[in-house]
Amino acid sequence: MTRLALLTTLAIFTLGCVTTSGDTPAEKRAAINAMAAEVLDDLYREKQSARAEVMTAPGYAVFSNANVNLILASFSGGYGVVHNNQSGSDTYMRMGEVGIGLGAGVKDYRVIFVFHNHETLVDFIEQGWAFGGQADAAAKAGDKGAAVGGEAILDNVTVYQLTESGLALQATVKGTRYWRDRALNQ
Repeated sequence: MTRLALLTTLAIFTLGCVTTSGDTPAEKRAAINAMAAEVLDDLYREKQSARAEVMTAPGYAVFSNANVNLILASFSGGYGVVHNNQSGSDTYMRMGEVGIGLGAGVKDYRVIFVFHNHETLVDFIEQGWAFGGQADAAAKAGDKGAAVGGEAILDNVTVYQLTESGLALQATVKGTRYWRDRALNQ
């Protein structure tokens, strides 16, 4: 019973901590756009060819996530924006994730999705589901330390993960849900 209470508390804490700064919807959208620009700059520094990939794709998404993994359960929460390069429109979204597997740690990371066709971009905004597995290791604080994340190409989407900070070692099977943030898309 104590472990379940601890897991529940960690999950609530994780999902509660992942919020955007700002009081109004306009301030929150500005904070998300600033985060996305910073993450893209970080990606371009690490992988120069990603700039052309992102700019020539039909669209891309950038998410900020926090993850807590304790023994057999993993919880994440976050927010982000999907940008349609063809129309110039932005769709603000939230994300939540639950997983099972072995691991321990807390990690703050960013995910960039590059959509290689328009249908995949629209499906992501409208459907928002992603399932998968993850294995990674991270020990990073600011510019110190290292993280093994990487790049994957799945169903016309390239996914990059950049770890901001955290200490984690995990191998999980998880389900992730992405959905439109109603308050920011009015």
